[in-house]
Amino acid sequence: MELAYIEGKTFDKIDFKEKPLTKGEYENCHFQNCDLSNCDLSNYMFTDCEFLDCNLSLANLPMTAFRDIQFKDCKMLGLRFDNCDEFGLSFSFENCTLNHSSFFKVKIIKTTFKDVQLQEVDFTEADLTSSVFDNCDLTGATFDNTIIEKADFSTSYGYSIDPEINRIKKAKFSIHGIAGLLEKYDLKIS
Repeated sequence: MELAYIEGKTFDKIDFKEKPLTKGEYENCHFQNCDLSNCDLSNYMFTDCEFLDCNLSLANLPMTAFRDIQFKDCKMLGLRFDNCDEFGLSFSFENCTLNHSSFFKVKIIKTTFKDVQLQEVDFTEADLTSSVFDNCDLTGATFDNTIIEKADFSTSYGYSIDPEINRIKKAKFSIHGIAGLLEKYDLKIS
């Protein structure tokens, strides 16, 4: 079966649970106010696309390709980015809710997370080198054997990162976030 190739199209206010998105490759497309929650997006390819005010919660993502994607004002609960196609995987997130998602072993260097809720997100063994976490809520996020070298957490909060089991060389933190680096020692910092 040949996959569709769709370029430069805008999808506005479409509920893809009712009418599934055509399986294929989407390039330079815009998705606005669309509902893709619980949709099977396995083996779809998105390149240079933008998702604005969309719901992608619990979408199925095995071998989904996200290449140079912008997510803005999106609800994206419980997504398994660790199942995506690794080749060219790159995206940015602004004002999104990504709670309970997984980036397990995902290499996403220089990724920007701006005003994003990342509660209970799994970053175990991920490579987040030079990524920026600008005003992000990382409460309950898991960092275990994670590479966060040169990453910027200086305006983020709620994180607990153990410097002994993560690579954090030249990462940036604010003085207010120091407690999140020392949490395992049960210190009282004031």
